[in-house]
Amino acid sequence: MVPAMSDLVRFGVAMERSLLNEFDERIATQGYENRSEALRDLVRDYLVRAAWEAGAHVIATLTIVFRADARDAVARISEVELNASLGVVATLRVPLDEARALAVLTVRGRAADLGALAGNIGGMKGVLSCELTLAATTTDAGK
Repeated sequence: MVPAMSDLVRFGVAMERSLLNEFDERIATQGYENRSEALRDLVRDYLVRAAWEAGAHVIATLTIVFRADARDAVARISEVELNASLGVVATLRVPLDEARALAVLTVRGRAADLGALAGNIGGMKGVLSCELTLAATTTDAGK
């Protein structure tokens, strides 16, 4: 959502020229049209991470790569997907090759609970990688 023009506040930032040049090069490669867009994204990311650290309710993705023949891992991932209390909003499963599969779960809940879930799944036999990626905070604490 783009704020209304009257909601925008201009402010000045001072920094070393070399740091600004490096920032400009980086945001250009990422497709930003201007510094303001990039700074807004950086501030949003910073605030979401602060909320995460404070134990807020968040929405995240849990990306799991697992051995396709790892029955325990497959069963546990399926159990997580079906357990409404674990806050799974949506799932995607993709076979990567004959030996490996990928599952992406969109999850919602308290940051600590989601971190514990990721740790539990990541430590399972047959799970090759498990990464929890923060997406946003939510004010919907009841879900």
